[in-house]
Amino acid sequence: MNLSAQTYTMPAEHLPHEGTWLQWPHHHEYGVTFRNRLDSTWVAMTAALVTGEKVHIVAYDATEESRITGLLNAANIPLANIDFFQFPTNDVWVRDNGPIFVRDGAGILKIQDWGFNGWGGKFNANLCNAIPTNIATAIGKPIINLNASMTIEGGSYEIDGKGVLLACRSSIISQSPANSIRNLGMTQAQAENILSQNVGISKFIWLDGYTGTDDITDAHIDGFAKFVDDSILVTMSNADLTYWGISPADIATLYSASNLNNQMYTKVYVPLTQNDVITTYGNNLGIKGSYCNYFIGNTVVLVPNYNDPNDAVANNIIQTLHPGRTVVGIDCRNLYENGGMIHCVTQQQPVNSIPGKIGAIDLENIEEIQNYPNPFSIHSQIDIVLHTAATILISIYSSNGQLVSTRETKLLTSGKHTIPIGHANLPTGDYFFLVKQNDTIRYKGKLSILK
Repeated sequence: MNLSAQTYTMPAEHLPHEGTWLQWPHHHEYGVTFRNRLDSTWVAMTAALVTGEKVHIVAYDATEESRITGLLNAANIPLANIDFFQFPTNDVWVRDNGPIFVRDGAGILKIQDWGFNGWGGKFNANLCNAIPTNIATAIGKPIINLNASMTIEGGSYEIDGKGVLLACRSSIISQSPANSIRNLGMTQAQAENILSQNVGISKFIWLDGYTGTDDITDAHIDGFAKFVDDSILVTMSNADLTYWGISPADIATLYSASNLNNQMYTKVYVPLTQNDVITTYGNNLGIKGSYCNYFIGNTVVLVPNYNDPNDAVANNIIQTLHPGRTVVGIDCRNLYENGGMIHCVTQQQPVNSIPGKIGAIDLENIEEIQNYPNPFSIHSQIDIVLHTAATILISIYSSNGQLVSTRETKLLTSGKHTIPIGHANLPTGDYFFLVKQNDTIRYKGKLSILK
């Protein structure tokens, strides 16, 4: 393939987050009953996520923000790690319509706006279409407007974090039927060039997918396949994929998928639900539920659950794949009635990068070092080796480059030293630090504080 130069890269979901974005259900598009049936799912997601990262909640307006705050207070969820943004929305699917966070060549975090047209014109989308730009303006991130290049939903592709993208043609470049058209006239080669340049992709794995069914997304990949990293791919058995509508040819492509080094992914199979999903109010949806549509947070993994015997089976399988995180089953039965699951309604914001300069100080060639643990609440540390005796000065900066803390050691002898870097007085947030040895900056690093 003749791919364009890579301008931006999208950090993988399993890498550290600054926070997760949620668009809270409201009554303005589909009524009060719709909203009330979904509230508990959003409360449960928020309760799980705040233990390890910020939760950024998009509320329709001030009245809705007040109502949501009441729900969170009633559930005894601390609000310190939660903030609100008042933007009107049509719906809840922030994975599809929300901001896509990428890094430029210098590692600076930016937001891409790919446009959103309601999955090919099936639903109202004008309010949700504005969300990426609204968020970029609110949090002060540069916006990259890609509406003229391509319209693509975030749930339509999976990346392994090392240059591979997995997707169905049906949800990205479908040319029929009328309400499933994506990017009219665009060829696969054109799509690959755009995604290569803007998401940082070097290898594409395409399935045909399907259109013209009850699936409004036209076979979003995150319904039946998910990368754990660049070596493991979670999907379903042949029988379950067939039930999901995936063709034998697509199953063969999926099962033979390999990474950028042409090493076949280890495939891990999670079942569908044992039974058809029944909502909390007794509506039998007549279809089984998928567990592949899960979300990886900093400290938790949110797995869709359905009050089904296979909930425990799927949770246990997924837990083995994410040993440093805790699987939390989220009841999404009522959400599933509306066409999606947990991954569809979450969107990660990666931690900020270290700037290339602070004032006149050039950091480009400064060695990066990692503190541990990270994220942390109060205590963290770094290990350094001194070849001669030296005094160490640690300077901590906010994500926008403001100096917020300094700490100087006494004169240290040569050898290995473990140096505390935590700061009890700093609030939750992303920071970076510089380590100066005598008069020379030797190291730089990123840290995340979670109170």
